[in-house]
Amino acid sequence: MSAESVQALLECSVTELTVRFVTQAQPVPQGLLEALEADPRQGAQALARRLRSRQEKNRAEGQRLRHLLKFETELWEQGLLKVAGVDEAGMAPLAGPVVAAAAILPRGYKLKGLDDSKKILDPDKREALAEALKRDVVAWAVGRAEVEEIDSINIYHAGLLAMRRAVEGLGLTPDYVLVDARTIPQCPAPQRGIIKGDSLSLSIAAASVLAKTTRDRLMAELDAQYPGYGLAAHKGYPTAQHVQAIQARGVLPIHRRSFGPVREALGLAQPSGPVPMQSELFAATPVPMAKR
Repeated sequence: MSAESVQALLECSVTELTVRFVTQAQPVPQGLLEALEADPRQGAQALARRLRSRQEKNRAEGQRLRHLLKFETELWEQGLLKVAGVDEAGMAPLAGPVVAAAAILPRGYKLKGLDDSKKILDPDKREALAEALKRDVVAWAVGRAEVEEIDSINIYHAGLLAMRRAVEGLGLTPDYVLVDARTIPQCPAPQRGIIKGDSLSLSIAAASVLAKTTRDRLMAELDAQYPGYGLAAHKGYPTAQHVQAIQARGVLPIHRRSFGPVREALGLAQPSGPVPMQSELFAATPVPMAKR
């Protein structure tokens, strides 16, 4: 932008400039920040600090997203463009299915704010990210393992089954699959399990958001079907409120009968063998990535 144009902007009020470059988030012309910093008006200098801070945050976010694409970038550079991230939601709850999602991001894709769904505490923000992903990704799908399957084959294997169904639901065969912490039996493509992958891979983070939001909506629907258990609030997790509701109101068809609090409410004996801690359900040996 020319010096004359910057000067013309400086003739605007600070309020006008704030609306334009903060509220409307228009691109800041080259030279304007320096001019605002030299402006004797305190409001102009405060606006310059605000815009500088936003620029720094945007740069930091860009660096974070580039770091989260390191696994994908290595695969893209090998010509493996259809990289699917896979994650699940709902391993620990006492009620409802386990839901997995698979997502294939466009090469170099970055979505501001995208992260492991457990780090995104605002439900509205998770939903907005999920909608953006559904609009932007090459392909996405969800898979479920129902309560009966969880009780039949155990939660660990049910989670893997949901993951496989998510990959199979993509409508195309991925070139490679990145999985949070595990490897998927009968996966139709080469894969790698990444410990804490939802915090290290943007594709897995995308899948985690899609799985979480899908399951949360399902639990809200089940709450309407089975009022009084608080399913929309705790999403089926073993909170004190949920356990008390089971004891007071009884066990529902959507409760997992292989889980301790549900078995106790039914008067069933607990399993005689050791029950693995939830963290142990996620142990897996990473599969090496293809060599260049």
